[in-house]
Amino acid sequence: MEITVTNLSKSFDGRQVFSQVSQTFRTGDIYCLMGTSGSGKTTFFRILLGLDQPDSGTVSGTEGAFLSAVFQENRLCESFSSLDNVLMVFPKVTKEIRESVKEDLCKLLPEESIYRPVSTLSGGMKRRVAVCRALAVPFDAVLMDEPFTGLDEDTRRKVIEFVKQKTAGNLAIISTHQEEDVPLLGGSLIRLTAEEKGI
Repeated sequence: MEITVTNLSKSFDGRQVFSQVSQTFRTGDIYCLMGTSGSGKTTFFRILLGLDQPDSGTVSGTEGAFLSAVFQENRLCESFSSLDNVLMVFPKVTKEIRESVKEDLCKLLPEESIYRPVSTLSGGMKRRVAVCRALAVPFDAVLMDEPFTGLDEDTRRKVIEFVKQKTAGNLAIISTHQEEDVPLLGGSLIRLTAEEKGI
């Protein structure tokens, strides 16, 4: 698929968040979105997902597409296990699906932890569950807002490798505040600058 953003602008309470943003995102590539706090990365994602509207400009190519997402908040069901949090995105859970999800979770978490309520997990572990859930079902594109937050260096690299494997051949747009993530992901760096023409 191909998502095209043309002259996108957004402001809040009279403050310009970003202005005249234009960019094309194509299947098969990873795009790493960087910007300072307040530069509008989360707002940009929300517009791509159809959860917010720009002041002006257009987004095309998302009509009828299945977009998966990792939000800034993990948005997990705290009383459910990690395994059940991921399985809930499937319309029907077969034995094969359950085993596949367990295998993926065990790549990111200790096996014993995937059966415990999410409320008992650390912030970094919850983040890994959110990443696994977003990549569990087939998607046309995945948008990930700071997916590596709260991860130590070794875990970060492990999760990045998992993301690369799961998004291979698909479109992924990932925001990060660490520039070293870009070469690790093999992505194209895109900078979003607050109150200026970005991207």
